[in-house]
Amino acid sequence: MQFLVYILVYPFLWIISILPFRLLYLVSDCVYVLIYYIIGYRKKTVNYNLRLVFPDKSEDEIKNIRKKFYHHLCDMFLEMLKTMTISEYELKKRFKIINPEEFKRLESLDKSIILIFGHYASWEWSIVIQNYIDFKGLAVYKQLANPYFDKLVRDIRSKFNTSLISTKETIGFINNLEIKNIKSITGFLSDQSPKVTNDVYWKDFMGIKVPCFTGAERLAKKLDFTTAYLKVVKVKRGYYEAEIITLAENPNAFKDYALTDMFLQEVEKQIYIAPEYYFWTHKRWKHSGK
Repeated sequence: MQFLVYILVYPFLWIISILPFRLLYLVSDCVYVLIYYIIGYRKKTVNYNLRLVFPDKSEDEIKNIRKKFYHHLCDMFLEMLKTMTISEYELKKRFKIINPEEFKRLESLDKSIILIFGHYASWEWSIVIQNYIDFKGLAVYKQLANPYFDKLVRDIRSKFNTSLISTKETIGFINNLEIKNIKSITGFLSDQSPKVTNDVYWKDFMGIKVPCFTGAERLAKKLDFTTAYLKVVKVKRGYYEAEIITLAENPNAFKDYALTDMFLQEVEKQIYIAPEYYFWTHKRWKHSGK
């Protein structure tokens, strides 16, 4: 059944991927009408999140952010599909690294790098980073239940030689590279909500206390990896700029959770500037105050 779903859906995904960008965004506008006005995809969650973190904003302001967010969400989904057939030249033009020299400086330290992302602007097109670095590029991701769509996602995200590793195999995979003296740069999306356990770290995020992922920081400290944040900004429709912000060259010189705090503060700053580009459909604050 899973394979049947895949073979029925895949041709439509591929056709979308070969559309020129002008038509791609026309399709995105149509998808927006469908999921926003007809289906109402996760509208309750988006409304809850926005009202929770922006209690001082009026209903009109919340509505404006919400509509802009859904437009961006549709764009980003179709941009992910476009990655199936996009050229390296085109992707570099649309996702620019504005300070690639910082990558080279960090590589010169001869230590592997943890690169932490937020679910902001575009994380899918960050796969082009592999073309700016000499280190082995890795990206941690959560496996999909359908193995055929999981393989499709892996193929898309590894198109420019970045290797995808599941959360369960991360430590073992990176350790093996270190044993072979292969330096790596590993991307972590670390701003969403983890399972709540007795030892989970709680932190104010957008003014609300929430549990936080700390795996990236713990791995950086355990292996003495340089830690950096990838700040992605949406310049205009279909165009992004990314800046590498170094958080710690020597992570063990920082107190526990300090790097996690620094990362979340960077994400917060971006949300306050342009909230419509954050991933509001996720239940980030579902454990708030518990």
